[in-house]
Amino acid sequence: MFKKKVIAAATLFAMSALITSCGNTIEGMGEDTAGAINATQDAGRSIDNAASY
Repeated sequence: MFKKKVIAAATLFAMSALITSCGNTIEGMGEDTAGAINATQDAGRSIDNAASY
């Protein structure tokens, strides 16, 4: 009986750690994507300004 509770607790801990790490990865990917979009927009503005002269 005690062994089953320990296994269940360890499984829950492992699952929660996995879910947390996935959440951090998704958040990091969102920040990276936003940075890439901002850099692309800045480059477009620079090209537009250079072409205006």
